[in-house]
Amino acid sequence: MWLFAAFIAVPLIEIALFIQIGGLIGLWPTLLIVVVTAILGTSLVRSQGALAMGQIRGALNDLSDPSEPMAHGAMILFAGALLLTPGFFTDACGFALLIPGVRSALFRKVRERVTVSAGFTYGRTGPDTRPRPDPTIIEGEYKDVDITPPDPNRQPSGWTRRTGDDSSNASD
Repeated sequence: MWLFAAFIAVPLIEIALFIQIGGLIGLWPTLLIVVVTAILGTSLVRSQGALAMGQIRGALNDLSDPSEPMAHGAMILFAGALLLTPGFFTDACGFALLIPGVRSALFRKVRERVTVSAGFTYGRTGPDTRPRPDPTIIEGEYKDVDITPPDPNRQPSGWTRRTGDDSSNASD
């Protein structure tokens, strides 16, 4: 229900803002603002995304919980989608998501509402109890094939030749 309301409300808000701002400053300045925010937003998303990727790599290398850097990366990706969508409301939401404090506050809010039941493990957690294969054994599959000799009355297709056929050695 909330998603349906968002799909109805966001375009209506965008249309109202385009009408108000376009009437205030004119068509071309309004369109210029939309294009400039898309270009600026793309640049900011690229730099913020690179920082988030570095934080994810650092968390994985330190064997710590990568959920917060991954959530920041997802929010930066969503911010990029909002900034590329033409409109003032979506641009404001996208730029807000590029602020690390806003992302941290959203992450804390979501963390309060979501419970993760599985833990994070990396590598082996206990002794390896799998049996070691014998290095002299090669595993494979086989299928018995019954090879019947070809029918001697069948004519060659032109793509094959019979053994002992001298037609390929004949001179013109």
